[in-house]
Amino acid sequence: MFSKLYIIVFCLFFGTVWAQNDTLKVVQPEMPKLTAQALNPLAPAKAAFYSAIVPGLGQYYNKSYWKIPLVYGGMGTSLYFYIDNQRAYTAARDEYKLRLRGIERTDNPKVGSYTQDQLVTVQRNAQRNRDLSLFITIGIYILNIVDANVDAHLQQFNVDEDLSFKPNLEYNPLINQHHFNVNVSYRF
Repeated sequence: MFSKLYIIVFCLFFGTVWAQNDTLKVVQPEMPKLTAQALNPLAPAKAAFYSAIVPGLGQYYNKSYWKIPLVYGGMGTSLYFYIDNQRAYTAARDEYKLRLRGIERTDNPKVGSYTQDQLVTVQRNAQRNRDLSLFITIGIYILNIVDANVDAHLQQFNVDEDLSFKPNLEYNPLINQHHFNVNVSYRF
């Protein structure tokens, strides 16, 4: 019994002296260094302001160059139809006014062959289409500003492996049906 106790005390006391030093070190993962560009809270406001001043400039600021032709294409198309419908409205209105005065002019190729009732209809349709084109132009302009703001916000959004969203389709054999599930996980 004494020899067992002696061996235990010997191992505890002297074992630590001759024990190997622990070379395994726990390394904490280094957090990515955030730059001033990554967390610039004024970037969305700047992008929206730039797009409000010059359409497409906010997309240029966000480096979303492929959206600039879409902005100008949408605005250019709707402005073209606005101008075209304004010309049709003006031509129909002028012809209608001349006919009310009793002047019959048939040299106008666009509206010269219409009756007075048809001129009123053409005038109303052109006016409605012109106003619709104006609303579409304003809508595209506002969408341009909102897109620049949202895109600048999303560039600062943290997308890494710690946050996951996984849709999952599982088969339930008890009721013989498939169920759609969504798994959301967040790791610290």
